[in-house]
Amino acid sequence: MKHTFGLIAATLLFSAAAQAQTKWDLPAAYPATNFHSVNLATFAADVDKATAGKLKITVHPGASLFKAPEIKRAVQGGQAQIGEILLAAYQNEWQMFGADGLPFLATSYADSMKLYNAQKPILQKKLAEQGMTLLYAVAWPPQGIYSKKPVTSAADLKGSKWRAYSPATSRIAELVGAQPVTVQAAELSQALATGVVESNMTSGATGVDSKLYEHLKYYYDVQAWLPKNAVIVNKKAFDALDKPTQDALLKAGADAEARGWAASQKVNTDTLAILKTNGMVVEAPSAALKADMQKVGDTMVKEWLEKAGPDGQAMLDAYRK
Repeated sequence: MKHTFGLIAATLLFSAAAQAQTKWDLPAAYPATNFHSVNLATFAADVDKATAGKLKITVHPGASLFKAPEIKRAVQGGQAQIGEILLAAYQNEWQMFGADGLPFLATSYADSMKLYNAQKPILQKKLAEQGMTLLYAVAWPPQGIYSKKPVTSAADLKGSKWRAYSPATSRIAELVGAQPVTVQAAELSQALATGVVESNMTSGATGVDSKLYEHLKYYYDVQAWLPKNAVIVNKKAFDALDKPTQDALLKAGADAEARGWAASQKVNTDTLAILKTNGMVVEAPSAALKADMQKVGDTMVKEWLEKAGPDGQAMLDAYRK
């Protein structure tokens, strides 16, 4: 009998310890070496330390747990408690998600932060309706044009197989007469090696991650837009944490946001240098290419506003103040 009591006591103790520790999964779409993923790893370590191991977050980079387009739904449905998404990829679901993917609207880090501040309250409201909360967001470096051949104006992109990763990047292809091909970041090298893609628009960071210099020769630093990755949390999972753990999570998120934006700027400088070192021609766009792309941007902002309605107009007004 004594033995049974001992067993029950041990079991109870064990389950209390198990309850005391909460384990979360954080799916992410980019390689472990990408600055966003490195930032996530530091964030998870910060949470572990601040909660004395009460909340353990396991980061799953490189689309290893869920593919990029599945992450938001996974967090929403509670298959993952927290996840990192590219906001612009969800523009078809709700136009406001794509605000930072509008070409030539916000083209510097300062403007991008201003846009984020205008977008944030509207984003929070939408995510709350979907049972989630926005923990933090970090901008990618500015997007440029990669190409096999020289590009002096938009006409040079006509007919080329253009990698698209969001509704906006597909629309740019249509407007310049290129052929959009949807390819996720994890499959980009393969698509280039097999000739499925000949040109694309992405950051210097993705250019280095995917070794674009092995397949493409030119990079035009058009600084078209700075899309953001957002870390979102399942609201039920967040509400289930005790107050000190919630506070630790929010503090680690705020630190990750500040650290991420600083890292993005450093990565932008460093990666453009790496592209050059690996034989890529890195240039500012010609006046003609800049003017052509600005026209594309104006068209797309107009189209976006028609779909985004009063919410979109309110956000743009706040941004342009």
